[in-house]
Amino acid sequence: MDNLIAARATMAFSLGFHIIFAAIGMTMPFLMSAAHYIYLKKGEKVYLELTRMWMKGVAILFAVGAVSGTVLSFELGLLWPEFMQHAGPIIGMPFSWEGTAFFVEAVAIGLFLYGWGRMKPWVHWGTGLAVGISGFISGIFVVAANSWMNAPQGFDWVDGRAINIDPVAAMFNQAWPHQSLHMQLAAVQAVGFAVGGVHALLYLRGRARDLNLKAMRIAMIFGATAALLQPISGHIAGEQIAKLQPAKLAAIEGHFKTSANAPLTIGGIPDVETQTMKWGIEIPGLLSILAHRDPSAVVIGLDQYPREDWPPVLIVHLAFQLMVALGMLMAFLGLLFFWFLRKGHFPGWFLWSLALATPLGMIAIEAGWIVTEVGRQPWIIYEIFRTEDAVTPVPGMVYHFYLFLALYLGLAAVSVWLFARQVRITQRKIESP
Repeated sequence: MDNLIAARATMAFSLGFHIIFAAIGMTMPFLMSAAHYIYLKKGEKVYLELTRMWMKGVAILFAVGAVSGTVLSFELGLLWPEFMQHAGPIIGMPFSWEGTAFFVEAVAIGLFLYGWGRMKPWVHWGTGLAVGISGFISGIFVVAANSWMNAPQGFDWVDGRAINIDPVAAMFNQAWPHQSLHMQLAAVQAVGFAVGGVHALLYLRGRARDLNLKAMRIAMIFGATAALLQPISGHIAGEQIAKLQPAKLAAIEGHFKTSANAPLTIGGIPDVETQTMKWGIEIPGLLSILAHRDPSAVVIGLDQYPREDWPPVLIVHLAFQLMVALGMLMAFLGLLFFWFLRKGHFPGWFLWSLALATPLGMIAIEAGWIVTEVGRQPWIIYEIFRTEDAVTPVPGMVYHFYLFLALYLGLAAVSVWLFARQVRITQRKIESP
């Protein structure tokens, strides 16, 4: 494993680990606040127990997310010094604002954790809500930095360096709105389904059934709503990618030849050597419609780019197909959830479906980030600066990869154990006479 592959693998694994905790950190506080709100309105003790259980989960997962996020910041400088030399002055603003939002989030968590009985009830509830709002804002600022890498602006690139830097224009780049919308909805969808699935399983096992049913409802209201909105967000993102990163769109769809009335291929395996799609189902003109709202519109193919500028087509296409398939499945389950919620009864087969769907949102997030990051290759700053030119010249990055692989696997195991322990404690407390 050479330095470039080791550095990319380290960054990919670190980001893939952190994004799960970032999504949880953005969404769980809203679930917690919803349960707390119902308790304050109705006074039912079960909602208080649910709030406290989710509160402890938020604290545990916030700590792990803070650690993994800090590591990512160090890795940007450690693994990609040339990138940071050029990009640091340009994207420093969203990172500084993200740090401010993170600080507010940390303060709000402290107030909520230790404010029980020391603050007026609704003020205390407001601190919990502030945790979610600041976490959401923090995520938006991080995505602003990433979206700049996909749609760089706010500077002039002259003789291999950036001049005339405008950090405000860089932060509010063209890719920022659709990437932020898509990621925030993905976080709510993934966490809603994960939490809803866990509580559905506990309910089916007969554990604290009243608490788990109420918890599942709260979580799925968030998750199902996001799942139904996500296809709209995905369509908006697709139109923008067609405009800003046509090579990525071509890789996503396995679209090798520039053509009008371009077909959309469902499934299939792209063959880079023959530049054809195998075993897919083609729908004529649909790609032109989705990308440009016109069936006769020309969709740029990979044939318009040198071979060395192609993204890894197979990986990007398969990751996108997986993300879309899981998203549509969750949207269908979301429709069923609202149907059964209206009926006032959830049949057992549906609850088992939710339990089986627990990891689907997180898998979809990972697949989506593969599309975003791998689809930008070979550029670290799209069409300006290559990834291979940004990597550190220091040898031995493979050992860094193994070290952080072990660290993150350990953190994941401890996090799951701690969270499961808190759930078991709460369940026993509810079930005891």
